[in-house]
Amino acid sequence: MNRTDRLVAMVLYLQGRRVVRAADLAAHFEVTERTVYRDISALSEAGVPIAGEAGVGYSLMKGYHLPPVMFTGEEAASLFVGGALVKQFTDPSLQAPMASALDKLRAVLPRDSQDQVDRLVRSTLVLGKGPGANAEPSQPMLMPVQQGVVQGRVLRMVYRGRERDTDTAREVEPLGVVYYGGAWYLVAWCRLRKDYRHFRVDRIKRLELQPEKFAPRPDFSLARHMAEQADKERAEMVPAQVWFHRRVHEKARRESYATLIAGRERDGGAEFTLYTWSFEWLAQWLLSFGDAAEALNPPELRAAVREQASRIIEKHRS
Repeated sequence: MNRTDRLVAMVLYLQGRRVVRAADLAAHFEVTERTVYRDISALSEAGVPIAGEAGVGYSLMKGYHLPPVMFTGEEAASLFVGGALVKQFTDPSLQAPMASALDKLRAVLPRDSQDQVDRLVRSTLVLGKGPGANAEPSQPMLMPVQQGVVQGRVLRMVYRGRERDTDTAREVEPLGVVYYGGAWYLVAWCRLRKDYRHFRVDRIKRLELQPEKFAPRPDFSLARHMAEQADKERAEMVPAQVWFHRRVHEKARRESYATLIAGRERDGGAEFTLYTWSFEWLAQWLLSFGDAAEALNPPELRAAVREQASRIIEKHRS
C-alpha cells in the first residue's frame, strides 16, 4: 500500500472508531509508530481535524466525514463472496441484514463493476459445511482465479496433485469457483486432460492470467455440473464404521466432511457410520485422533489404518 492510499485508509479507520491508539494504527497498517506520527501530522497539515491526547489516542472531530468512497470491482466482488459464505454458514438471523447490505452496495456501484459482480455471483457456489479445522486460511490465488472466471481468460498454472509430490503445468479455461469440503475449488476445462476438472485453489503453486480469451460454453451450468458430480461421488462412496471417544465427538463432527450417523454407545464413546470414497484418507483422519478413535469396518479400512500406523512407527524407531 502506497502512502496516499494509507492516509485515506487511516482516515476511514478513524472515522469508524471513537478513539484509536498509535499502536493500534501501527499494527493495523503494518508500519512503525513513528510512521503513524508522521502520517497523522501530514493529515493534520492537509486539514483533516484529528484530535490527539497523550496516553489516550487519536480521534476525528465530531461531524467530520470523508465523502463516500467508491469500491473497486475486486473489493465489491470480495464482499459478495463473503456474503455467500455468510448465507451458507451463519445463523439465519444474519442472512437478511447481509442481503440488504449487499443490495445497497450493488446500487452504488458503477455499471461496469455491477456487471463484474453479477458475472462472479453467477459463477460462484458455496456448498456443504463451513471451514474445517485444517482449512487453509490464506488463499492468495483466489482473486486471480476469480478474475480469470469473470473476464473469460485462460489461466496458465503449476498445480500440485493430491499426493502433494508431483507438479504439473496446466492451461485451463476457468468456468467457476466453488467452496465445498472446507476448501475453494476452481472448476475449469483442462486443456491437458481435455475434460472438466476441479483444482483446489490452495494447491495452485504458480498462476498467470493469460491475455487469451476462450469461447463461452453456453451448455455449461456450474450448478448442474456440481449436482452431477455430487451424484457421481455418492454412487462411488462406501459405508464405514468408526468409534470415537466422547471427548472428541464435537471435534469429529466439526472436521468430518461426511455426516456422522450415531450408533450404539460403548467404552466411553459411541460408534458412528459415515460414507467415504477413500479408505486411505479416512484412515489418515482417524489416526489424527490418536487412541480416541478406532476403525471398525470394513476390514479394508482397518488394514489401511494399520499400514499407515506402521509407516509412522517405522519413521520413529530409534
